[in-house]
Amino acid sequence: MSGNAVRLQAIKDVEAYVPPAVSFDITEAPGQVFGENVFNKVVMQKRLPKSVYKSVISTIEHGTTLDPQVADAVASAMKDWALEKGATHYAHVFYPLTGLTAEKHDSFLEPVGDGSALAEFAGKTLTQGEPDASSFPNGGLRNTFEARGYTGWDVTSPAYVLENPNGNTLCIPTVFVSMTGEALDHKTPLLRSQQAMGEHAERILKLFGHTNPEHVVSFCGPEQEYFLVDRHFFLARPDLLNAGRTLFGAKPPKGQEFDDHYFGAIPERVLGFMMDTERELFKLGIPAKTRHNEVAPGQFEIAPMFERANLAADHQQLLMTTFKTIAKKHGMECLFHEKPFQGVNGSGKHVNFSLGNSEVGSVFVPGDTPHDNAQFLVFCAAVIRAVHLYAGLLRASVASATNDHRLGANEAPPAIISIFLGDQLADVFEQIANGRATSSKGKGQMIIGVDTLPVLPTDPGDRNRTSPFAFTGNRFEFRAPGSMQSVAGPMTTINTIMADSLDFIATQLETAVADGTDFDEAVQTLLTQIINEHGAVVFNGDGYADAWPIEAEKRGLANLKTTLDALPELITEPAMELFEKYKVFNHREMHSRYEIGLEQYALTIGVEARLTLEVGSTAVLPAAVRHQTEVAVNLGALKAAGVDADVALLDEVSGPLAELRTALSTLRDALGAEVGHSALAEAEHARDALLPAMSAVRAAADVLEEIVADDLWPLPTYQEMLFIL
Repeated sequence: MSGNAVRLQAIKDVEAYVPPAVSFDITEAPGQVFGENVFNKVVMQKRLPKSVYKSVISTIEHGTTLDPQVADAVASAMKDWALEKGATHYAHVFYPLTGLTAEKHDSFLEPVGDGSALAEFAGKTLTQGEPDASSFPNGGLRNTFEARGYTGWDVTSPAYVLENPNGNTLCIPTVFVSMTGEALDHKTPLLRSQQAMGEHAERILKLFGHTNPEHVVSFCGPEQEYFLVDRHFFLARPDLLNAGRTLFGAKPPKGQEFDDHYFGAIPERVLGFMMDTERELFKLGIPAKTRHNEVAPGQFEIAPMFERANLAADHQQLLMTTFKTIAKKHGMECLFHEKPFQGVNGSGKHVNFSLGNSEVGSVFVPGDTPHDNAQFLVFCAAVIRAVHLYAGLLRASVASATNDHRLGANEAPPAIISIFLGDQLADVFEQIANGRATSSKGKGQMIIGVDTLPVLPTDPGDRNRTSPFAFTGNRFEFRAPGSMQSVAGPMTTINTIMADSLDFIATQLETAVADGTDFDEAVQTLLTQIINEHGAVVFNGDGYADAWPIEAEKRGLANLKTTLDALPELITEPAMELFEKYKVFNHREMHSRYEIGLEQYALTIGVEARLTLEVGSTAVLPAAVRHQTEVAVNLGALKAAGVDADVALLDEVSGPLAELRTALSTLRDALGAEVGHSALAEAEHARDALLPAMSAVRAAADVLEEIVADDLWPLPTYQEMLFIL
């Protein structure tokens, strides 16, 4: 079958699409299914002895150490519940440094002497597993021949039953660590960082009069962007199939310039997919809230409600797995790559975060009194200080070869990390910096907590879509994370740098009060110091403007444009000391993250380079040669018949065809070049040699796509993939 025949058949298959059987039950009450497959508090309260239940809840709600004695009782109740749900196996689910989800399944059933089998699930099995998993990236934390890695039950994230037409599985969220206790996953450092942040946030609440405050945790609400394409097109594109993005593709005649897709009516097929996924998410206790069309054709978004950061990270991984599964059921492929299509809007995963507890709510909500306003401003000041001091770490937390295609473009925040506060809040901090509150008390001195500040509504200013780190009324939004990555990495960094700032602020205030300084005056002095020392990171302007990088450089703000610019931030002495101080990472763990980042970068680009060479050589080049041959033959026939022939047609294809041959040869040489054996050398080779060579191949191929006869072109086009669904 010719290339064009494959494309035409794919289009016919899309047109012949038949929706799957409807899973929606009209008799089902809204919300009835929510959490039905989760071993949540309601289930535990019904099935656990009262003392065991209280012990588990104390660990979940207050961060107390889990009593080992309760494990057997929990395991027994969990097993019985899972068996009633049709589960035949259990799995410790963990999150290795690939950024994906991993699991090992074991049967509940164990043979007994009489030839029958019993369902067994002991407390020790619940709390610890040994999945081997030696092949996961570890950055030097263990040798390849050392297979042993341990999973440990994370009681703060509830177990759930994952359904499959052929049998269900009890899934238990766990940490994944080495024999020495070093983190081999994303969950372990997130839990550590949350504990560190909470300890120092509670010190500040105590200073503001909250006696014995409840455990403070970070909350996260990630907005997930994604593309949907028909699987017939997906399977006909080796680049999408293997790399998750198109390595070839000319810009379609119509793209997103009309803004007609954004927030438009959701296509029926897509809406059916969304409703199907949401029902599955609800059953798993994932609070999906918002759905809509995004900017690019074929692009969409889902946003869940806020949850504890650890649970939100687990749910995000489960959400992506669910989307992939349900998309296939509907004959589509869900693409989470940050830039699957060149020239149209890419996909991010905006991480909305806040801190708080059930007593105070979010600490980023302005209060109605000066006292509340003072507490709010202190926590905002902690964010300003943290982001200014550790902007490089925030940038490193979102660094990847895939996200490099998105950051810094006019569709995503720039790589320069700054904070948007909104006009009113920025003005308040400017007044604090000057020690005067002109908008509230003329030219009098402003003492936070005594004088009445201007009323601070929950939305004190419009949003800035170009800011990487924006205050949005009752939370901050970190807009730089990529759509494919786990939110655990960024949240670990945010928690840790906030722990440092909250520790600094609490110590300053405690010392000042102990020395006899009035608390309100101490707060005023501290806020003035922070905004004067760290206010350079506040920027309310247009992050896309050409003048901003120049202005940012004057302010001393780093512009870490690529992953290889950002990753070294992980192994600076201040960064390693920071994470060591708050017991989130030791130095070895920090170096491992750096090495893994380099390795993943080089591997990603290496795969793409080999795909570019393969598709360019076996699909694009032959199609162009056939077109050139047909043109030459036809021109020759016309000339023989005495008809004037347009020889420019031959020159039109011969030029880019020659460029394609040269570019493919250069890429082949780059792939075969001798490179140093270090991860850094391989990553630098990928950046300096492979990426430019791939770009040259694509440039020539995309020109040819617009010239070669349509009946010869082998790859589904952007026009087809983005608009036929």
